Amino acid sequence: MADVKLTGVAKAYGETKILHGIDLDIRDGEFMVFVGPSGCGKSTLLRTIAGLEEITGGELRIGGVLVNDIPPAERGIAMVFQSYALYPHMNLYDNMAFGLKLAKVPKNEIDGAVRNAAKILHIEHLLDRKPKDLSGGQRQRVAIGRAIVRKPEVFLFDEPLSNLDAALRVRMRYEFAKLHEDLKTTMVYVTHDQVEAMTLADRIVVLSAGRIEQVGTPLELYEHPDNLFVAGFIGSPKMNLLTGELAAISSGRAEVRLAGGLTMLALVDASRGRVGDKVTLGVRPEHIRLNGKSGEGNLLQSTVAFVESLGGTTFAYCPYPGLEEPLTCQFEGRNGCDRLRAGTALDLQFPAEALYLFDAEGRAFRRQAAPELAA
Repeated sequence: MADVKLTGVAKAYGETKILHGIDLDIRDGEFMVFVGPSGCGKSTLLRTIAGLEEITGGELRIGGVLVNDIPPAERGIAMVFQSYALYPHMNLYDNMAFGLKLAKVPKNEIDGAVRNAAKILHIEHLLDRKPKDLSGGQRQRVAIGRAIVRKPEVFLFDEPLSNLDAALRVRMRYEFAKLHEDLKTTMVYVTHDQVEAMTLADRIVVLSAGRIEQVGTPLELYEHPDNLFVAGFIGSPKMNLLTGELAAISSGRAEVRLAGGLTMLALVDASRGRVGDKVTLGVRPEHIRLNGKSGEGNLLQSTVAFVESLGGTTFAYCPYPGLEEPLTCQFEGRNGCDRLRAGTALDLQFPAEALYLFDAEGRAFRRQAAPELAA
């Protein structure tokens, strides 16, 4: 196992800068996930660690060794790509053993390594089959097994589940988590799917336009996003964002006048702001409470435009002045949700402790309390 340390790592193609001075410490044995929208630089960052992209600035160390000029084969890493890249004419055993044979590893060691990897991945009964006889999930296991037999210090995964169907991706997430638990090896995993990131990672790196927006545990990013980008990216469904201005500021409290004229109280430290400043108020769909009562505060009246009923969960989409998209409200259980229809008038409560607030530059004001899920 080994840690990975990036100091001011930059990547450019001519005058076009892709990575802008990345500083990051990946701990020994950690499962780190890079996440972000398409084109944010996450795969390029992974490829620089692998040595498949030349670093144009900064330092990269693996296990304390400077590897800027060390070729990929000598970095102690193994990479699994989105494409399985299996040899179609070879059975699974030979696909997994091929790299070791090229390295002239003794046959008994190759056999032990292949069979051990197959046992870990539950494919020992498939070793005589060829790739065309396998499902997508089984082929991905073989690609992972080919990496395991090399006994790398660091595993690198570049969107390994994106070619699989939705049900199989859920199953494979469990397989990756179990693999990390069994091997206890440093793993760096790239995905555009933030649900994958939230369920797999010890820590997540959120990237945007070649820069790190925030690094933290899944819960830290979810409950305490540093900025609007992270707040809008982490969470499914995404956070509702309403524009407004600061109407009043006091100790640990801020009143926000929304574009529609309604005033909301948020339990945040807005002391660095000023009355009249433009702000954005955020509330997650699951924190909105149904059938708020007069006198409770932070009530927003709307009319349901569309309902999605998923059995245990109901999503109601409710328009509000100044919003391009309707508010997304998530209600668990029945809770009267079976009566929701398009055109139903609702009184929605936004608990003050559940609200997020961001300044005109998108920086988060510190929240004073953790929210509770709506009943």
